[in-house]
Amino acid sequence: MLKFLLLTLSLVSAKPLRLSLNWKPEPQFGGFYQAEQAGLFKKAKLDVAILPGGSGTPTVQMLMAGKTEYAVVSADELVVARDHGGTDLIAIFAVFQTNPQCLMSHAEKKYTQLSDMLADEKALLLWQAGLPYAQFLKKKPMHIRTAPYMGGISTFIHGPEVTQQCFAASEPLAARRQGLKVKVFMIADAGYNPYTTVLATRRSNLKEHPAEVKQMVATVRQGWSEYLHDPVPANRFMMTLNPAMDARTFSEGAKAQELLVRTAETGKDHLGIMSEARWKALVEQLHDLQVIHSTPPATELFENP
Repeated sequence: MLKFLLLTLSLVSAKPLRLSLNWKPEPQFGGFYQAEQAGLFKKAKLDVAILPGGSGTPTVQMLMAGKTEYAVVSADELVVARDHGGTDLIAIFAVFQTNPQCLMSHAEKKYTQLSDMLADEKALLLWQAGLPYAQFLKKKPMHIRTAPYMGGISTFIHGPEVTQQCFAASEPLAARRQGLKVKVFMIADAGYNPYTTVLATRRSNLKEHPAEVKQMVATVRQGWSEYLHDPVPANRFMMTLNPAMDARTFSEGAKAQELLVRTAETGKDHLGIMSEARWKALVEQLHDLQVIHSTPPATELFENP
């Protein structure tokens, strides 16, 4: 009888696994929501609660503090956190194989490459100067004026001299919807290409619950495979959570990011897979930029469950 009561109490008190996002529901999280809405998590016997984020959501800190079991971070964030003592963090799935961060300009400026923009003394670049990729670009010849980026495209639309940071499947689409002609320059093409929208957990969680983590990755992979095939159901649901983005933008965003998620390396069956070489290159870049002081082995930063 006592064992039955204890089992009952444990089931009642059981909490869902929290999956914390670092931004609002948008196509970059489509595969996670597809796994939820299609019942893939339930089918895998995983009780998962997806928690939307917003500007400045500290998912790395939340993960380190045990306030979430899984979180979406960027690869460079994880490396920096490791340098600051976050040795319990580990990446287990990388949505974006090609970093979707980029800089956007008005097409009339006729820049042919990113270096043209950075050399333009008359232009103004709106960006978050403290981000690692900004530190990377600052090492290149750079004469463009800069100012803090506050989000959106409200300043960008005011004139051709304004350029800004953006996400390949977001702000450029919004600008085009405003009737603007834009050019997008991928940061990855400049040589800085960390994995992005990375699903991470604690190494201790992986050690204590290896089957759960493996099942989580397999389910997320299936969710992303289904979302790439048909993003409409998940987009429709995300739009109820983020009504500021309309159906057309959701659809265009999903299509724009497809080649950044599925690559020759991932194929159809290995979405989210990561390589030691990519993590090693990132560690070396961040160390060269003096963003980090240690050089942790790449194999300690990720695992492909």
